[in-house]
Amino acid sequence: MKNTVFLNSAKVDFDRKLNFKPLTQVTNLIKYDASSTEEILERITDQNIIITKELPVGRDLIAQFPPSVKLICEAGTGYNNIDIKAAREKNITVCNIPAYSAEAVAQLAITFILSLSSTMVVQQNMLKQKNYNNFTTYLQVPHFELLGKTLGVIGSGSIGSHVIKTARSLGMNIIVYSRTAKIWKDTNIRSVSLEELLKQSDFITIHCPLTPETKHLINKERLKLMKPSAFIINTSRGAIIKEMDLIEALQNKTIAGAALDVQDPEPPELDNPMFTMENVILTPHIGWKCIESRQRLIELLAANIKAFSEGNPINVVS
Repeated sequence: MKNTVFLNSAKVDFDRKLNFKPLTQVTNLIKYDASSTEEILERITDQNIIITKELPVGRDLIAQFPPSVKLICEAGTGYNNIDIKAAREKNITVCNIPAYSAEAVAQLAITFILSLSSTMVVQQNMLKQKNYNNFTTYLQVPHFELLGKTLGVIGSGSIGSHVIKTARSLGMNIIVYSRTAKIWKDTNIRSVSLEELLKQSDFITIHCPLTPETKHLINKERLKLMKPSAFIINTSRGAIIKEMDLIEALQNKTIAGAALDVQDPEPPELDNPMFTMENVILTPHIGWKCIESRQRLIELLAANIKAFSEGNPINVVS
């Protein structure tokens, strides 16, 4: 069996509840909770396969990799942390795990939509402040149905498709912006331009990868295109939204609110004003962290490594 090192396994197994047996059955596995740049170079000696989770692996680092390294396996969907071109120049294959958490991330996006439509977080905060006006007087906050509302989906891959399916069951109309326009069988789903999506949506949810083309895809000018009553949701990558522009839009009521599972940077600075905004829901990149998703990730990592070892690599991104 080939030798494999997981350089920052605690990023995935932070609660020590994962079963790594699927990996140890297909490779000689060494795990480290975390690794600094200096430690990486020490720990990959005599290793054939490297597993990382959102660990920066840039050109300068890859240039120092020994000839034994043949595969970098990113333990997740996004692989913008790895210099793909530098890996290719060293004849190192790079693969990822594209759909291990699709259901969980889609579930979180739908949870955000439901919470925003009912102003749930604001209502719970009122109770913590011993403000019982919603019970004793009349409803003080907005509360509306999703039926007939328009959801704009940016990116219609695995996660986006799960969101679309659930949103349709809630009676929402769907408009989609993606690199390749699709023809949808459901007449309540249609492909549109990004500008049209921004102008027409009551909710916008982002499910595209972070690339040079999508970095700051949502900025001041595009936020101005949104309805003042609209909400934006990001469970993809923080840098797809230019954060300072979003903060300004939220402060000025250019849009109604936001729900973000990802920020730029992560974690946010503790003085970030979004922590205290009533029209913002923040979660610490939890979309992929369900126990079921993380165990599935281990199993799919094993499948990637097994396929590579047999000469039939899968999920190759390089």
